[in-house]
Amino acid sequence: MTKAIRLLAGLLGAGLIGNGLSMLAAPEVWYSAVPGVTSTGPFNQHFLRDIGLIFVLIGSGFVYGVVRPGSRVLLWTMGATWLSGHALFHVWEVAVGICGPEVLPRDFPAVTLPALIAVALSIWSFRHADH
Repeated sequence: MTKAIRLLAGLLGAGLIGNGLSMLAAPEVWYSAVPGVTSTGPFNQHFLRDIGLIFVLIGSGFVYGVVRPGSRVLLWTMGATWLSGHALFHVWEVAVGICGPEVLPRDFPAVTLPALIAVALSIWSFRHADH
């Protein structure tokens, strides 16, 4: 089981890092390529690069936790917290009428699913930590 958890955390981390690096390296391309992003507001290079840095940082935390078990609880929980807040923000936008409910299934693979995986990894890391 531990090997599967490490693989899942590594894949999540690599995906987050890749997303962040693409936001940093080519924010305009990222903005145009990701479904639904253009409907969230005008292109803002500075904002996209700020968020890109967050994705790289969080992804690095998941990858680091794969090789440093003592850091998993803290790093994976911090990453899960931000990813969950991001996903809840998307739900809130629907709840208050900023977006229609059709965005939730569209956003699920890139927003909600990573948050759910991160929460599961955090719970696992807490249960398997040396207390």
